[in-house]
Amino acid sequence: MFSRLDLNSYSDFLKGVCGMNQEEHIKRWRLILGQESRERFGKMGNAELSPEQDLMDQALAAIYNNTGSGGFGSGGGAGAGNGPSNPTLSKWLGDVRSLFDKELVTVIQGDAMTRCGLKQLIFEPELLEHLEPDVNLASTILLLKDQIPKRSKESVRLFIRKIVDEINKLLEQDIRRAVTAAINRRRHSPIPSAAALDYKATISRNLKHYNQELHTIVPEHFYFFDRTSTTAANKWTVILDIDQSGSMGESVIYSSIISCILASMSSLSTRIVAFDTNIVDLTEKSDDPVDLLFGFQLGGGTDIDKSVAYCQQYIENPSKTLFFLISDLEEGGNRAALLRRLGDLKESGVTVVCLLALTESGKPYYDAGMAQKIAGLDIPCFACNPQMLPKLLERALRGQDLQEFRKEFEKRKK
Repeated sequence: MFSRLDLNSYSDFLKGVCGMNQEEHIKRWRLILGQESRERFGKMGNAELSPEQDLMDQALAAIYNNTGSGGFGSGGGAGAGNGPSNPTLSKWLGDVRSLFDKELVTVIQGDAMTRCGLKQLIFEPELLEHLEPDVNLASTILLLKDQIPKRSKESVRLFIRKIVDEINKLLEQDIRRAVTAAINRRRHSPIPSAAALDYKATISRNLKHYNQELHTIVPEHFYFFDRTSTTAANKWTVILDIDQSGSMGESVIYSSIISCILASMSSLSTRIVAFDTNIVDLTEKSDDPVDLLFGFQLGGGTDIDKSVAYCQQYIENPSKTLFFLISDLEEGGNRAALLRRLGDLKESGVTVVCLLALTESGKPYYDAGMAQKIAGLDIPCFACNPQMLPKLLERALRGQDLQEFRKEFEKRKK
């Protein structure tokens, strides 16, 4: 019906309509419906756009008009009819960024890719500088990374780096705090050791023994860390088994960044595995989330059972192992064998958590039947947004009931 926009995906454009006068209301609808509606709205009143609105009209027409009025999405040439001329991509991107809110910019960029096939957005280095960092666009880049020409590779990495840095700022501090809170609640040992002295506990618990004459605290009791809690045998192992099939773009990006944060913590031993029908161990790339991301090969089938079997070799102390399966659960391998293997991990004492895939809009996407069977093994399946992961990590490392946490999370979503 509409020549330009899907109103569901562009609902924010209508915010504040009720408070507008009739003239502004007409202009807003004129922008939504496009150049072809100009004559019809002209009969209803003054539908002439302001200079800024005219720029908005041209920027939108470039991708949403599929008529002879010009634009990226049309077959018409520059200056055809009364429509806007066909702008250059760089000018168009600059106009979009200056005219629309950041949230709308990402929607419009995504539509430019899907409606008009604008691979130039990632193939031209000078254009990447104008693109708004966006997880959806980053996942598209990763899908097409083998097609990126040599001249654009460095610009693409810089673009991915911007997104990685944004997500890292959002998650890193909370993840580190959660892990530290769970693991560094180290038991105190009766065995004295100067190297293991817990200064903070010793001072805070002896403040009442402050000697005014000596101007110092005279401790009655010293507290020492239990050094055995930091040995390799007592260190937690975290294994992230990440599905890299085509539907996993956004989940792969978040998983990569989270993996690198965990791998950088000396209190954990972290293993990062990617799989489709093949298995790639990416642990050695965990120093840099961008390098790790480019190690993924998005696309292909799925053999979850084979990847879980591969990961089992790294489980030395089941009671100190946290295993994350990050997948849409669209198993192309042996489904019965996968369920048996996950059940065996659970029975051996491994803390097993299934994190379900997220779509570009942040909604969960997964095989509901398989998720139900895995949940039947008392393995929690979370359609969990990344911001909830620090709390999930802390609960898991503390050995708390994750099923209760899942129920709390589901209630919160409602």
